[in-house]
Amino acid sequence: MNYAEAIFLGIVQGLTEFLPISSSAHLRIASGLLGHDAGAAFTAIIQIGTEAAVLLYFWRDIWRILTRWCRTVVCDAQGEGRLSCADDDVRLGWMIIVGSLPIGILGLALEDWIDSTFRNLWVTVVMLIAFALLLGLADRYGSTRRNLAHMTWRDAVTYGFAQALALIPGVSRSGGTIMAGRFMGYDRVSAARYSFLLAMPAVFASGLYKAAKALTGVNEAGWGPTLVATAVSFGVGYAVIVWFLRLVETKTFTPFVIYRIALAIAVGILLIIGVLEPLGGTVA
Repeated sequence: MNYAEAIFLGIVQGLTEFLPISSSAHLRIASGLLGHDAGAAFTAIIQIGTEAAVLLYFWRDIWRILTRWCRTVVCDAQGEGRLSCADDDVRLGWMIIVGSLPIGILGLALEDWIDSTFRNLWVTVVMLIAFALLLGLADRYGSTRRNLAHMTWRDAVTYGFAQALALIPGVSRSGGTIMAGRFMGYDRVSAARYSFLLAMPAVFASGLYKAAKALTGVNEAGWGPTLVATAVSFGVGYAVIVWFLRLVETKTFTPFVIYRIALAIAVGILLIIGVLEPLGGTVA
């Protein structure tokens, strides 16, 4: 992979990570159009860039949740005692941990499938359409009466399994969790914010795990292009977070539903006429 391709893929990652349209699907399609599949390791590593953007944007919330959660485990130096698990920030911290378990367990169990079978573009086409319809239904019929203060343990587990579906390109990490949140009655902003926070442990763990494996093996994309793409995805991703959270305050997810279906049709046509290969790049 050359640096121009890396910058292009970094922009694609940054633009699509936080929108309910599947960044992994876009990276898989984009790298296929470039003539080769960048690989699951490249995808996982450059996602660290976009999650670093989440860390920067939500740093006050993250720091508050983290410090208050830690005080339930270790007494502070001033002897103030421990905070109750009923504290909203402490409870949210535990729920993010619980919600991260499904994708961690399934990610390890299905690693070989994630690196091979799930990257078939026909699978991506089906997932783009199926979860477009589910997202549309959830957004149309889900109520908006709940926010993060109303979250239950059952909701946290449901969010976790919804996020785990994003192991399949085409589902979308944000799309799956936002869809679940809307079905459970959370308003759009709350569903989006929790989606961003929930993704952090899983994405950082996955990216660092893939990076460690690549250090002892082969990084097909090359470390220089991979790091450039990661940096680009950070900058673009931060801008998208700001825009998206403002958008969902007043708009529905319908444009994303339409886009997902249109993209699936376009990729399906390219596969049928032979421009794209299901498990490779473009046809020579």
